[in-house]
Amino acid sequence: MTLEASVAVRRGSLDLAVDLAVADGEVLAVLGPNGAGKSTLLRVLAGLLPPDGGRVAVDGTPWDDDGVHLPAHRRSLGMVFQDALLFPHLSVADNVGFGLRTRGVGRADRRAAADAWLGRVGLEGLGDRRPAELSGGQAQRAALARALVGAPALLLLDEPLSALDARTRLAVRAELRRHLGDFAGSTVLVTHDPVDAMALADRVVVVEDGRVVQTGTPDEVNRRPRTDYVARLAGLSLLAGTGQGRTVRLDGGGEVAVAEEAAGPVFAAVRPESVALYLSRPDGSPRNVWPARLVGATPHGATVRCELAGEVPLVADVTATAFAELGLVPGAEVWATVKASEVAVYRR
Repeated sequence: MTLEASVAVRRGSLDLAVDLAVADGEVLAVLGPNGAGKSTLLRVLAGLLPPDGGRVAVDGTPWDDDGVHLPAHRRSLGMVFQDALLFPHLSVADNVGFGLRTRGVGRADRRAAADAWLGRVGLEGLGDRRPAELSGGQAQRAALARALVGAPALLLLDEPLSALDARTRLAVRAELRRHLGDFAGSTVLVTHDPVDAMALADRVVVVEDGRVVQTGTPDEVNRRPRTDYVARLAGLSLLAGTGQGRTVRLDGGGEVAVAEEAAGPVFAAVRPESVALYLSRPDGSPRNVWPARLVGATPHGATVRCELAGEVPLVADVTATAFAELGLVPGAEVWATVKASEVAVYRR
């Protein structure tokens, strides 16, 4: 493992206690809501905030430990922030080569290294411009080049795409993915955007209220969320209950029929597209049919995401046409159905 960290920080209401290990060439995404402690963790790894306890080591060398605190400028790391944070009075090339300058690299070598990296990130020929002459996407590419030009052991990315518009974000995300694939060191990406985490990371750690609540590959976290926050990110309704054969009795009341035998404490997860809505109880004998009340509706791409309250709280996706034809409005009483085979069940 290149990075091994056990970080404890107490600041006001935040009580952060997180353990991380990231291998060479691995990208770890730290995902969580605002206030979870993600940026605080990144500041500790960067040397900008001494931890109250724990240890940070890279390649076996302690950066933070009992009596040890290596300042940021002595750590082999690169960092990309939400905003590019380029020095406005320096040229783009001088920005990229700034870290090399602090290490005593000569001007000609700095410029050669900066120009090479500017070419790699698609900014060839722009080295003599000032940051104000760059677009948002170009500025982030320059910031990435600045972070990587010194071949650091650790790369830290703090919401690197959040300030970009949707179209630019797609392009920069694809380019960032390519460069991360070539990076030999460890990468820690802090984000609240599940798309960035799923697209860029090899592994995901979810932090809530200063604690790790789930870890796994992006697919594992997406398919089997373990908290309501993660389930909402994945677009799932997460229902906690107890398996009794092919029925899950929910902790909050109500039952869900499932296709396979279940026993003990389990989660039942339902995708929004698996929920069908009706104005009256549907004919036939669907195994899962519940009365519900529409409490929220939000356009979601080509569909409308409907939040349902009732005995079994659910989220349903319906087409905009169906939403209009059903005459759905907040407060409307509906019937929701889900096939037993569409309910995923796994242990808590």
